Amino acid sequence: MRENLIARLREGTPIFPGVVGYDDSVVPQIVNAILARHHFILLGLRGQAKSRILRALASLLDDVIPIVEGSEVNDNPYAPISRFARNRLEEAGDDTPIAWVGCDARYVEKLATPDVTIADIIGDVDPIRAARGGHVLSDELTMHYGMLPRANRGIFALNELPDLAGKVQVGLFNIMQEGDVQIKGYPVRLPLDVLLCFTANPEDYTARGKIITPLKDRIGSEITTHYPDSVELGMRITAQEAWADRGMVPVRIPDFVAEVIERVAFEARTDKRVDRRSGVSQRMPISLLEGVISNAERRAIQLGEKEAVPRLSDLYAALPAITGKIELEYEGELVGAAAIARELIRRAAEATYRARAGGAITDEPVMWFDEGGALQVADEVDTTSMYEAFQTVPGLVTLVHHVGLAREKDLATAVAACELVLEALVARRKIARSDAGQYGRAHPEGRRRPDQDLFGGGLSA
Repeated sequence: MRENLIARLREGTPIFPGVVGYDDSVVPQIVNAILARHHFILLGLRGQAKSRILRALASLLDDVIPIVEGSEVNDNPYAPISRFARNRLEEAGDDTPIAWVGCDARYVEKLATPDVTIADIIGDVDPIRAARGGHVLSDELTMHYGMLPRANRGIFALNELPDLAGKVQVGLFNIMQEGDVQIKGYPVRLPLDVLLCFTANPEDYTARGKIITPLKDRIGSEITTHYPDSVELGMRITAQEAWADRGMVPVRIPDFVAEVIERVAFEARTDKRVDRRSGVSQRMPISLLEGVISNAERRAIQLGEKEAVPRLSDLYAALPAITGKIELEYEGELVGAAAIARELIRRAAEATYRARAGGAITDEPVMWFDEGGALQVADEVDTTSMYEAFQTVPGLVTLVHHVGLAREKDLATAVAACELVLEALVARRKIARSDAGQYGRAHPEGRRRPDQDLFGGGLSA
């Protein structure tokens, strides 16, 4: 691994293709750990690509290696570690049959759960094998090897390490440091050539289990992962991971809609009612984008439109992608996940509009609503009809074209842009929106009336 990593560094090729946002933080630390031949642990909240990084490590292994044919632990023909391989080499010498094992077969991954045993990880004595071969139980030939020895000359990855029982963790640090382990009271020497890497969530140290101190001391490097540092970086990750190419109906996503979707996650990560110890996974904007696309796709199919172009109202149709991925504090539980999700959408829309056209004058549309105007927005209405409806709001369509959110002949993007402006005005409490998608006059001074929802979503008829 070390030699292959050095070759990539010299060539300037990506170390972990597909892993975005860690080039200046996590990746250099992993590189240093491998160069130092350290076992390491990735410590971070959910949805921070920890498992993906571990699986990408297999690409640093040699494509294929020779082993003694029939070996369960990938025995090197020139340095065997199992009794089976040593006996075979003694019997056949240079005629010992050789097999070739690829890099993927030498990457072994296990999810740690409380029911995992030493037998699963290290191995156990197999009485049936002993009886069939006529061996005493203390003979190495009676051993059934676990997952760790089978990863010899490769990588053993263990996810959610704190969930592993303490007695199993003891077996791990013993084999990491001394290379030996006792199975059923019989000492067995296993000088494994294996990289051990782990993942853990910081909250798990107290919530479900802990990493025992001797094991933590033997892990060479503790590397902390993180969420995307910028909205632009998050959008790249979401666009890379989301299933957007649906095949039958072409999908076109306005860039500001993609930005709103990403900002929902950023807003959730700073909301005090959302549990920060649990985190807001990057899977949330990915699932949200897929849900938004699906709603736009359904509308395009039902209305016979040539392409599916998501709107802001599609985010409300995809609320389950938000509510299912946020853990709430006590204050948030009182409000409810659905209400918080709606507010996150509005705040994300306002932040996106402010970043793109924050100085634009919106007095004309606001005055129209203040004078009693109302507008119903429904996601099952076709693009042309919605565009015509938005034209009834003075200055709204002109505004989205003026600030560059949409081109003159692009009706679908203009419709989405109009909704963006209205959502931003709702977030600023200049107008109100009902849960049914109707926009209207906001209450004076932003005070809520009994018929308004918690975040000013009521309206005047």
